[in-house]
Amino acid sequence: MPSTENNSETNRPVRWGVLGTARIATKVAAGINATPGAELTAIASRSLEKAQAWAGEHGASESYGSYQQLLEEADVDAIYIPLPPAYHAEWTLKCAERGKHVLCEKPVGMNLAEAEEMWAACKQNNVQLMDGVMWVHHPRTADMQKILDSGSLGELKRVTSAFSLHWGEGLESDIRMQRNLGLGSLGDLGWYNVRATWWAFRELPTRVFGTARYLNDADIYFSGTMWFDNSNRMASFDCGFDTAIRKWFEIAGTESSLVCDDFLKPWKEERPRFWTHGTDGESTEHISAGEDQIVCMISDFDEIVRSGQLDPQWPEQTLATRKICDAFDQSARSEKIVEL
Repeated sequence: MPSTENNSETNRPVRWGVLGTARIATKVAAGINATPGAELTAIASRSLEKAQAWAGEHGASESYGSYQQLLEEADVDAIYIPLPPAYHAEWTLKCAERGKHVLCEKPVGMNLAEAEEMWAACKQNNVQLMDGVMWVHHPRTADMQKILDSGSLGELKRVTSAFSLHWGEGLESDIRMQRNLGLGSLGDLGWYNVRATWWAFRELPTRVFGTARYLNDADIYFSGTMWFDNSNRMASFDCGFDTAIRKWFEIAGTESSLVCDDFLKPWKEERPRFWTHGTDGESTEHISAGEDQIVCMISDFDEIVRSGQLDPQWPEQTLATRKICDAFDQSARSEKIVEL
């Protein structure tokens, strides 16, 4: 079991294990392989043959036919969990007990109680918990944060955002639309909208209202409104699997606004952009450094592992997002405003 003391060795690669061969795992594996000081060490699947094939394709040195076997036998520091949300709590707790740091795909757990249990177990075992929201690690996000902090937008008043994609055939059988495994468009897409609002305002809403259309008792489309009564702010978003791809937000203040039309991932990775718009009709295009946001995320995580010091900002963001999403789910199902 790796110790915090060992993890503070700055010259040793951070060794990664992956639980599951989901499609997103292949993207994160590429990010691990591209990150200096990170090493893709082990992969586990419920099928040893599948794990071995995946290891050969993506460069993992060890493969296992069960998740538990990887935790018991692989010499790794950090675990990436791309499993369905229904399995997040179980395997995060097992990782924490084995002294493994956890990067968990969103939405984290099935509800706030599970997410809180996951963070409590990680703290108890002195390992980091972070969710797999990549865009917050990109240099463009830091550039946008500087503008928000500068006061040039005036007093921040509203965040509006959208994240949608047209799924087409096969959606009904996907785990995202199985209520006992995934959490619909709110959990898969709306998580990003909620995180963007929290990132901009850095406070929880006082009340929320959500509406949804359902398939298999999971929402295929979701629309939400947030009120921040203590600061006289509002936010709204929509997300869903039945509309053309959209991934934008606007943050509006009393003096001007900031718009990013591809905040989840730049349309052109070599030229990440956003705009500020003034009240006089003038607009300014801002260009940030073109970096791979998965590499940025892995690099940030590895830095925490090597430091030996937990960074509470990441689980705090996760728990805030989880709490708001739970309130939205309750609101849509009850058709009532929910107070936080």
